[in-house]
Formats: sequence, structure tokens, C-alpha cells
Amino acid sequence: MKQFRKCGFQSEVVTTVCFAAILLMCGCGKSTPPDTRAADDAALRDADAQWAKTAASKDVDGTVSFYSDDAVLLPTNAPRTSDKQAIRAVWAELLAPGTTLSWQANKIEVARSGDLGYVTGVYQASLKDAQGKPVSDQGKFLEVWKKQSDGKWKCIVDTYNSDLPVPAPPTKPAAHPRHHKKSHAKRHS
Repeated sequence: MKQFRKCGFQSEVVTTVCFAAILLMCGCGKSTPPDTRAADDAALRDADAQWAKTAASKDVDGTVSFYSDDAVLLPTNAPRTSDKQAIRAVWAELLAPGTTLSWQANKIEVARSGDLGYVTGVYQASLKDAQGKPVSDQGKFLEVWKKQSDGKWKCIVDTYNSDLPVPAPPTKPAAHPRHHKKSHAKRHS
């Protein structure tokens, strides 16, 4: 009987130690970071509003500074742009003298992880066409932002497109039926 009690005691110790080890392992894992979405949403909303204000002041370099170093710009009816100099060239045209550009965010959402977010909204622009004539435009945009190591938000993907219909391509004037080759040949016979 003494032997049985001794084994029972050892069994309880082993069980308790195993249970404590399991609790420690569960408690030592990665903890869920605090939910900072409300603060991140406000920071992203402020960053986008500041960006729009900077663009409205026609500050090209300031406007481009809102992009990350590896940002991608996907402009309307133009190729993908993925380096700062090319992005700057697009913005220099958008902010050229005689143009206006403004935008308003409609929706901002930040990931639970707090490192990515997106902004959607609408824009209004007055630009010049290829012939230098003023053209009014309105459309929508999507920006993807990433929180940088310094805690600041930078745009990593930016795209926009017009709500206006695509203009019809120019058409060639139709040949007048009186100028058909057969009738032309008859007149010279």
C-alpha cells in the first residue's frame, strides 16, 4: 500500500508540472497587439487631407513626398509609374499653371494589424488637353497606405480614373457619293 501511495504522489507531481508547463507555453506566445484602428484611421485621414492641401498649393515636391520610396502610381490612360522621378513628372503635369485639383476622402479603413490602410474618394480637376484647352474632369480614386518604421503613413499604391465617358475617336468624313470613281470617269469620257 505504501508503494501505491508513493506512485500516486509522483503521478500528481508529474501531472501538475505538465499542466503548469502547458499554461506557461500558452501564456508565453505572441500576444495580440492593442487595437489602434481608431487612432490610425484619424492619422490616415489627417495625412490624406494634408496631401490634398499640399497638392492644392501646387507644391509638386511636397505632394510627391507623401509616397513611399517604392510607391506605384496607376494614372488614368497612362502606363504604370513606379519610381519617384516618374511620379513627380505625372504630378508636375497635374499641378501645372492653369490647372486645379482637389479630392475628398469618402472612406478610410485600416487593417487590424495597424500597418496598412486604404482611402477611397472623389476628385475634381480642371486640366488642359493636348491642344491647351481647359477640360473639367471628375472621378474617383483609391490609395493604399502603409505605416512606415517611423510611424508615419505613406502612400504605396495610388490610382484614379475619370467618371466622364471616353471621347469618341475622330471619324473620317464619309466620301460623298457624287465623287465616286465611276461618276468621275463618266465626266471625263
